[in-house]
Amino acid sequence: MTGTESIIAYINRSVQLNKEEALTFSEAFREVKIKKRQFIVQPQFVAKCRNYVVKGAFRAYVVDDSGQDSTIAFAIEDWWITDYNSYILQKPATMFVVALEDSIIMEIPYEKELALKQMNHQFETFFRIRAERTAAFMQQRIIANLTLTAEERYEAFINKYPQIVQRVPQYALASYLGMTTEFLSRIRNKKASSKS
Repeated sequence: MTGTESIIAYINRSVQLNKEEALTFSEAFREVKIKKRQFIVQPQFVAKCRNYVVKGAFRAYVVDDSGQDSTIAFAIEDWWITDYNSYILQKPATMFVVALEDSIIMEIPYEKELALKQMNHQFETFFRIRAERTAAFMQQRIIANLTLTAEERYEAFINKYPQIVQRVPQYALASYLGMTTEFLSRIRNKKASSKS
């Protein structure tokens, strides 16, 4: 499936487009090949695009003043990623977004997204649904971080996203779950020994 076919299939799961609408929508996107370790968003630069992952894996993270980094999000095939605060407000980014694998994305520039929303109610509905789902996901994550133990957070993550666990570095997964790499190793070893 091409990047264009992937993005059309994705939007049709939320809103139904006719062939002409699907073509108009997909033409706002550009397919881009990204090398492993290449950044698509960096702090101090405005995130000009919203990115749909056709193939590959990405990590979004922030770095504090002491140099400690914290993973904010992952994205694999059929997911979206950018620094949303920067993209939506068109202000300098605070996050890094880096490819964890050689990847292919479909990127849509901010101005083209605005044009799509003004052009067609179905397009606007699609982006509203994306925003609502992102907001709901972020709330679930905040609540999980506040109410679940480290072991429970890890268990919930591997049950919900088993396809990600094997593809992201352990340090990145640990920082996403709010724990040290060593603590994550202990949880994994404990889990492995309980199975044997």
